[in-house]
Amino acid sequence: MDMEIIRQETLTVLEEVLELSQIQKGQLFVLGLSSSEVLGGSIGKRSSLEVGQVIVKTILDTLTEKGIYLAVQGCEHLNRALVVEREFALAKDLEMVNVLPSLHAGGSGQLAAFEYMTDPIEVEFVTAYAGLDIGDTSIGMHVKHVQVPLRPTLRQIGQAHVTALASRPKLIGGARALYQEDSIRKR
Repeated sequence: MDMEIIRQETLTVLEEVLELSQIQKGQLFVLGLSSSEVLGGSIGKRSSLEVGQVIVKTILDTLTEKGIYLAVQGCEHLNRALVVEREFALAKDLEMVNVLPSLHAGGSGQLAAFEYMTDPIEVEFVTAYAGLDIGDTSIGMHVKHVQVPLRPTLRQIGQAHVTALASRPKLIGGARALYQEDSIRKR
């Protein structure tokens, strides 16, 4: 598989998701990634460090430029723990856990995050504003309520199905309640 095509598809999807989600500087974006699915295999059966590196570096570079934090979700072998910058974990008082990812426990995305982040640490749980799921890795548990599905124009990166989520404030009240305009909900 051509890594430049993977990089460009990732960038195309990411830029659209960032625009649709209206994520802001200082907020957290979660990535779920199956490099096996990107390569056309079954999740966890064809892991590729190179695919993880290309995708994570592309996303991390773009988010860092915008002041948005990245969390990279691991697989079920690490109970879906996430890699974040230690600075972020400390500022948000996140529960840090002691584990190092491998290609088949945590995955290629987490290995790449450890390579490209300044001071990476694993945490047990985050509540992100928005996220991108490459290969149906189930990131929903890490995106705050209320979740709104986003539908990027490009629905695949490599051979992996792509989904995305954003969040919006909860609508509370009853029949008499009025609400502020919410451009995400109106899509």
